Amino acid sequence: MQKSRDLSDASEMVAPLIAGLAVAAAAYAGRYSIQAWQAFKARPPTARIRRFYEGGFQPIMTKREAALILGVRESTPAEKIREAHRRVMVANHPDAGGSHYLASKINEAKDMMLGKAKGGSSAF
Repeated sequence: MQKSRDLSDASEMVAPLIAGLAVAAAAYAGRYSIQAWQAFKARPPTARIRRFYEGGFQPIMTKREAALILGVRESTPAEKIREAHRRVMVANHPDAGGSHYLASKINEAKDMMLGKAKGGSSAF
């Protein structure tokens, strides 16, 4: 009888111990979560996904607009401009389902960036 009482006393002591460990684990998890959230909020801003230019075309193309169309900076070297023109033109060529209007604007942008602009706007 003494043994069964000792076993029941031991089981009565184990339950609060397990409950205490569970509370401690939850507290540590909560503390970690709060620290992780604060570190996440304090991180420096990262580069966002590239957004596209939302405006329409200008009546007379500017160098800024030409750079936006080709996806380059205004001070980009000629070789990089040609590469950007080819990349954009492949994606928008009329033979591949693209628009004639967009193709003419892309060509006009390349001419503007390379200094070959004729002063007028596209054929459209």
